[in-house]
Amino acid sequence: MKAWVNGQLLESPHDRALSVLDHGLVVGDGVFETAAVIDGEPFAMTRHLDRLATSAEGLGIGRPDIETLREGIAATMAGQDLAFGRIRITVTSGEGPLGSPRGSAGLTHVVVTEPADRPPAVSAIATVPWTRNERGALVGLKTTSYAENAKMVEYARARGASEAVMANTRGDLCEGTGSNIMYVLDGQIVTPTLESGCLAGITRALAIEWLAGELDVVERDAPLEVLFEADEVMLVGTTRTIQAISRVDDRELPAPGPITQRAQEIWRAREAESTDP
Repeated sequence: MKAWVNGQLLESPHDRALSVLDHGLVVGDGVFETAAVIDGEPFAMTRHLDRLATSAEGLGIGRPDIETLREGIAATMAGQDLAFGRIRITVTSGEGPLGSPRGSAGLTHVVVTEPADRPPAVSAIATVPWTRNERGALVGLKTTSYAENAKMVEYARARGASEAVMANTRGDLCEGTGSNIMYVLDGQIVTPTLESGCLAGITRALAIEWLAGELDVVERDAPLEVLFEADEVMLVGTTRTIQAISRVDDRELPAPGPITQRAQEIWRAREAESTDP
C-alpha cells in the first residue's frame, strides 16, 4: 500500500498527514472515488475522475486539481506489482472550524493504492429497514459521509451477507451501500433509474451500454419487494464488476443464472478491449 497527500508521497500509509481540523474528518465534508487496478493498470480512470469533479462541485467545495491527482495515482502505483488492486481518491474541503461551516484553507487531495483480493463471483445480500432519501442534499454525489452505509453493511454482515440493499423513501428499490443492483424478470435485465436516488455508478453505466447490444436491459423503478420475485439478481460495482447473487435475505436464487452468466461474459470481453473506456 502507498499513500500520497497534497503532492507528497508518504513514507508509510500510517504516517500522520492530515490536520485534526480537516473537514473531511470533522464533518465528513468530502468526496471520493474508488477505481480498480487490473493487471497493473487503473480501469476507467477518466470516468472516475470526471465523477469526482462532479461530486465535488455538487457538494460545493470546488473543483479538485485533476492533473495533480493523476500524479498522485502514478506515484502510489509505482513499484507495486498489482495484478488486482484498488485506488482510493479522496478530496475534502480542507481545514475548517469544529462545526459545519467551512474554512478557506483549500482542498485536501489524498490518493491511496493497495493490492486487493477479487470479490467472489457469487455473494449474498440483505435488505435493510432504512431508506435512501432520493430528495436529499447529497443525492447523486459520492461523498465521504458514509456512516449510514457503514451501519447498513454491518447489519448485512451480521446476517451472512456481503452487501446491504435499500429502498428509497417511496419504497422503490434503490441501491447497495457501495454498488448498484440489477435483476432479471421475464428475461429482461432491470435496474433502478437515477431518479430512485441511486448513485450513477461507473460500472452501472458501462454495463447498461455494453449489455444492451445483446441483452434486453432497461432502467425502471419498482418496489423493493421485486427482489423476491426476480429470476436472477446481480450487484454491479467497481471491484465486483457483475456479481451473481445467490441469496436475498432468506430467499435462495440460482447463481449465476443464465442471463447473469452471459452478462459476465460480455463484461469480460469488453473490459479487455480498453483500460479507460
